[in-house]
Amino acid sequence: MKKETFITLLVVLSTGLLIAIVTTSLFLSFAKQYPLLSSFIKFFLLASIGDVIGQKLQSRTWGLPQKIFPKALVWGLIGVAIYIMFKIYPIGVTLLQVDGVLPFSGNTFFFAFFVSVIMNFTFAPTMMAIHRISDTYWNERSRGQDPSFKETVNVIDWGQFYHFTLKRTIPLFWVPAHTITFLLPEEYRIVFAAVLGIILGILLSFTNRHKQTH
Repeated sequence: MKKETFITLLVVLSTGLLIAIVTTSLFLSFAKQYPLLSSFIKFFLLASIGDVIGQKLQSRTWGLPQKIFPKALVWGLIGVAIYIMFKIYPIGVTLLQVDGVLPFSGNTFFFAFFVSVIMNFTFAPTMMAIHRISDTYWNERSRGQDPSFKETVNVIDWGQFYHFTLKRTIPLFWVPAHTITFLLPEEYRIVFAAVLGIILGILLSFTNRHKQTH
Protein backbone atom coordinates (compact mmCIF):
# COMPACT_ATOMS: atom_id res chain seq x y z
CA MET A 1 0.00 0.00 0.00
CA LYS A 2 1.35 3.42 -0.95
CA LYS A 3 2.14 5.81 1.88
CA GLU A 4 -0.31 8.43 0.54
CA THR A 5 -3.13 5.87 0.40
CA PHE A 6 -2.37 4.67 3.92
CA ILE A 7 -2.39 8.19 5.35
CA THR A 8 -5.64 8.98 3.51
CA LEU A 9 -7.30 5.91 4.99
CA LEU A 10 -5.92 6.82 8.42
CA VAL A 11 -7.37 10.33 8.21
CA VAL A 12 -10.76 9.00 7.05
CA LEU A 13 -10.87 6.40 9.82
CA SER A 14 -9.74 8.90 12.46
CA THR A 15 -12.41 11.35 11.35
CA GLY A 16 -15.08 8.67 11.46
CA LEU A 17 -13.90 7.56 14.90
CA LEU A 18 -14.01 11.11 16.27
CA ILE A 19 -17.51 11.65 14.88
CA ALA A 20 -18.61 8.34 16.43
CA ILE A 21 -17.13 9.35 19.80
CA VAL A 22 -18.83 12.76 19.93
CA THR A 23 -22.20 11.22 19.07
CA THR A 24 -22.12 8.51 21.75
CA SER A 25 -24.57 8.74 24.63
CA LEU A 26 -21.65 9.20 27.05
CA PHE A 27 -20.29 12.23 25.19
CA LEU A 28 -23.78 13.65 24.64
CA SER A 29 -24.32 13.41 28.40
CA PHE A 30 -21.00 15.20 28.94
CA ALA A 31 -22.03 17.83 26.37
CA LYS A 32 -25.30 18.43 28.19
CA GLN A 33 -23.47 18.98 31.47
CA TYR A 34 -20.57 21.00 30.03
CA PRO A 35 -21.91 22.48 26.75
CA LEU A 36 -19.26 25.16 26.21
CA LEU A 37 -16.33 22.84 26.93
CA SER A 38 -17.74 20.09 24.72
CA SER A 39 -18.32 22.56 21.89
CA PHE A 40 -14.71 23.70 22.24
CA ILE A 41 -13.49 20.10 22.03
CA LYS A 42 -15.65 19.25 19.00
CA PHE A 43 -14.42 22.18 16.95
CA PHE A 44 -10.84 21.90 18.23
CA LEU A 45 -10.67 18.35 16.86
CA LEU A 46 -13.05 18.15 13.91
CA ALA A 47 -12.52 21.56 12.34
CA SER A 48 -8.76 21.04 12.63
CA ILE A 49 -9.15 17.87 10.57
CA GLY A 50 -10.63 20.13 7.90
CA ASP A 51 -7.44 22.19 7.99
CA VAL A 52 -5.35 19.02 7.56
CA ILE A 53 -7.45 17.88 4.59
CA GLY A 54 -7.33 21.38 3.15
CA GLN A 55 -3.53 21.32 3.44
CA LYS A 56 -3.50 18.05 1.48
CA LEU A 57 -5.69 19.50 -1.29
CA GLN A 58 -3.60 22.64 -1.47
CA SER A 59 -0.10 21.10 -1.42
CA ARG A 60 -1.07 17.61 -2.74
CA THR A 61 0.91 15.97 0.07
CA TRP A 62 -0.09 15.04 3.61
CA GLY A 63 1.28 17.11 6.47
CA LEU A 64 0.22 19.16 9.42
CA PRO A 65 -0.47 22.82 8.63
CA GLN A 66 1.91 25.31 10.15
CA LYS A 67 0.77 26.64 13.54
CA ILE A 68 -1.88 23.92 13.75
CA PHE A 69 -2.20 24.17 17.56
CA PRO A 70 -2.99 27.90 17.82
CA LYS A 71 -5.31 27.54 14.83
CA ALA A 72 -7.06 24.67 16.63
CA LEU A 73 -7.46 26.88 19.71
CA VAL A 74 -9.15 29.49 17.53
CA TRP A 75 -11.46 26.79 16.15
CA GLY A 76 -12.32 25.81 19.70
CA LEU A 77 -13.27 29.38 20.58
CA ILE A 78 -15.34 29.59 17.40
CA GLY A 79 -17.11 26.44 18.56
CA VAL A 80 -18.03 28.15 21.83
CA ALA A 81 -19.37 31.18 19.95
CA ILE A 82 -21.37 28.97 17.59
CA TYR A 83 -22.93 27.09 20.52
CA ILE A 84 -24.10 30.40 21.99
CA MET A 85 -25.50 31.55 18.64
CA PHE A 86 -27.26 28.20 18.23
CA LYS A 87 -29.16 29.03 21.41
CA ILE A 88 -29.93 32.66 20.62
CA TYR A 89 -31.12 32.49 17.01
CA PRO A 90 -33.70 29.68 17.37
CA ILE A 91 -35.33 31.48 20.30
CA GLY A 92 -35.42 34.73 18.32
CA VAL A 93 -36.94 33.10 15.25
CA THR A 94 -39.56 31.32 17.39
CA LEU A 95 -40.61 34.62 18.95
CA LEU A 96 -40.77 36.33 15.55
CA GLN A 97 -42.98 33.55 14.20
CA VAL A 98 -45.25 33.58 17.24
CA ASP A 99 -45.62 37.37 16.94
CA GLY A 100 -46.44 37.06 13.23
CA VAL A 101 -43.33 38.92 12.06
CA LEU A 102 -42.20 35.76 10.27
CA PRO A 103 -44.73 33.38 8.66
CA PHE A 104 -45.30 29.63 8.99
CA SER A 105 -45.27 29.45 12.78
CA GLY A 106 -45.01 25.83 13.88
CA ASN A 107 -43.60 24.62 10.57
CA THR A 108 -40.35 22.75 11.26
CA PHE A 109 -38.77 23.32 7.86
CA PHE A 110 -39.41 27.06 7.71
CA PHE A 111 -38.24 27.45 11.30
CA ALA A 112 -34.91 25.83 10.38
CA PHE A 113 -34.70 27.83 7.14
CA PHE A 114 -35.33 31.20 8.84
CA VAL A 115 -32.78 30.46 11.57
CA SER A 116 -30.20 29.52 8.94
CA VAL A 117 -30.82 32.56 6.73
CA ILE A 118 -30.79 35.11 9.54
CA MET A 119 -27.77 33.58 11.28
CA ASN A 120 -25.75 33.23 8.08
CA PHE A 121 -26.36 36.80 6.96
CA THR A 122 -25.67 38.39 10.37
CA PHE A 123 -23.37 36.36 12.63
CA ALA A 124 -21.59 34.26 9.98
CA PRO A 125 -19.85 37.09 8.04
CA THR A 126 -18.37 38.45 11.26
CA MET A 127 -17.24 35.02 12.39
CA MET A 128 -15.75 34.24 8.98
CA ALA A 129 -13.90 37.57 8.86
CA ILE A 130 -12.43 37.02 12.34
CA HIS A 131 -11.35 33.53 11.36
CA ARG A 132 -9.80 34.80 8.12
CA ILE A 133 -7.81 37.42 10.07
CA SER A 134 -6.68 34.86 12.64
CA ASP A 135 -5.76 32.29 9.98
CA THR A 136 -3.82 34.90 8.01
CA TYR A 137 -1.98 36.03 11.13
CA TRP A 138 -0.80 32.51 11.97
CA ASN A 139 0.13 31.86 8.34
CA GLU A 140 2.29 34.97 8.40
CA ARG A 141 3.87 33.86 11.69
CA SER A 142 4.69 30.48 10.13
CA ARG A 143 6.66 32.38 7.45
CA GLY A 144 8.76 34.09 10.12
CA GLN A 145 6.81 37.37 10.08
CA ASP A 146 5.39 39.15 13.12
CA PRO A 147 2.60 41.27 11.61
CA SER A 148 0.54 43.82 13.47
CA PHE A 149 -3.23 43.65 13.34
CA LYS A 150 -3.29 46.32 10.62
CA GLU A 151 -0.65 44.52 8.56
CA THR A 152 -2.58 41.26 8.87
CA VAL A 153 -5.81 42.87 7.73
CA ASN A 154 -4.07 44.51 4.77
CA VAL A 155 -2.66 41.17 3.56
CA ILE A 156 -6.16 39.73 3.09
CA ASP A 157 -7.84 39.92 -0.29
CA TRP A 158 -11.21 41.25 0.94
CA GLY A 159 -12.58 41.40 -2.59
CA GLN A 160 -12.05 37.67 -2.95
CA PHE A 161 -13.50 37.18 0.56
CA TYR A 162 -16.66 38.95 -0.55
CA HIS A 163 -17.03 37.30 -3.97
CA PHE A 164 -16.28 33.74 -2.86
CA THR A 165 -16.91 33.40 0.88
CA LEU A 166 -19.85 35.76 1.31
CA LYS A 167 -21.46 35.92 -2.11
CA ARG A 168 -21.19 32.23 -3.01
CA THR A 169 -20.62 29.95 -0.03
CA ILE A 170 -23.19 31.56 2.28
CA PRO A 171 -26.26 31.36 0.01
CA LEU A 172 -25.22 28.25 -1.93
CA PHE A 173 -23.71 26.13 0.82
CA TRP A 174 -24.10 27.44 4.37
CA VAL A 175 -27.80 28.37 4.22
CA PRO A 176 -28.84 24.89 2.95
CA ALA A 177 -26.34 23.16 5.28
CA HIS A 178 -27.54 24.97 8.39
CA THR A 179 -31.15 24.47 7.40
CA ILE A 180 -30.38 20.77 7.72
CA THR A 181 -28.58 21.51 11.00
CA PHE A 182 -31.67 23.04 12.59
CA LEU A 183 -33.87 20.20 11.38
CA LEU A 184 -31.79 17.88 13.58
CA PRO A 185 -32.47 17.24 17.29
CA GLU A 186 -30.82 19.94 19.38
CA GLU A 187 -28.16 17.64 20.88
CA TYR A 188 -26.78 16.83 17.42
CA ARG A 189 -26.69 20.34 15.98
CA ILE A 190 -23.31 21.42 17.31
CA VAL A 191 -21.81 18.05 16.27
CA PHE A 192 -23.08 18.52 12.72
CA ALA A 193 -21.79 22.09 12.73
CA ALA A 194 -18.35 20.81 13.77
CA VAL A 195 -18.43 18.29 10.92
CA LEU A 196 -19.26 21.18 8.59
CA GLY A 197 -16.05 22.74 9.90
CA ILE A 198 -14.21 19.96 8.06
CA ILE A 199 -15.90 21.11 4.87
CA LEU A 200 -14.96 24.71 5.67
CA GLY A 201 -11.30 23.70 5.83
CA ILE A 202 -11.64 22.16 2.40
CA LEU A 203 -13.35 25.29 1.05
CA LEU A 204 -10.52 27.43 2.43
CA SER A 205 -8.00 25.25 0.60
CA PHE A 206 -9.79 25.93 -2.69
CA THR A 207 -9.74 29.63 -1.82
CA ASN A 208 -5.99 29.53 -1.28
CA ARG A 209 -5.42 27.60 -4.50
CA HIS A 210 -7.54 30.18 -6.36
CA LYS A 211 -5.36 32.98 -4.97
CA GLN A 212 -2.18 31.21 -5.99
CA THR A 213 -3.32 30.84 -9.61
CA HIS A 214 -4.32 34.50 -10.09
